Amino acid sequence: MKPVTVATTIARPPEDVYALLSDLANHERFTDHFLVDWEMTREDTRGAGAGVRLKTTAGPHRDSEITVIESTPTRIVETGRGGKGMQSHTRGTYTLAPAPGGGTEVTFTLEMEPGSFAEKVGAPAARVYLRKQNARAMERLKELMESAVPANGGH
Repeated sequence: MKPVTVATTIARPPEDVYALLSDLANHERFTDHFLVDWEMTREDTRGAGAGVRLKTTAGPHRDSEITVIESTPTRIVETGRGGKGMQSHTRGTYTLAPAPGGGTEVTFTLEMEPGSFAEKVGAPAARVYLRKQNARAMERLKELMESAVPANGGH
């Protein structure tokens, strides 16, 4: 399936955006409109190895898992499984870059390998749905970051 890519520019420095995104537990705050029932799989929710079991709000096979496999100040990569028999595989990549004039450009790319025949047939509709949900997540991330008090207390 073709990747789904969404992006936003956040009026906060890259290190602030990375601080929030590098903690997988924080992702629930901007994705809970389509990813629910979050259960972290280990105590340390930051960096590579952090994981979560959750459910999607759409589809008959809603159980999913996400694990962070890479976490650097410019890139966070997560892999996931879900769908019927957990046969579908995903790879989500957040890329952070300084924005011209200040702030941070955040791009999220989701690659998905459908596991079942039904998921392969439904892939075009799934892309539309995932683009919409991930675009909303980026809007919510932007709102969350821009309404938060700066890490340095505004000084």
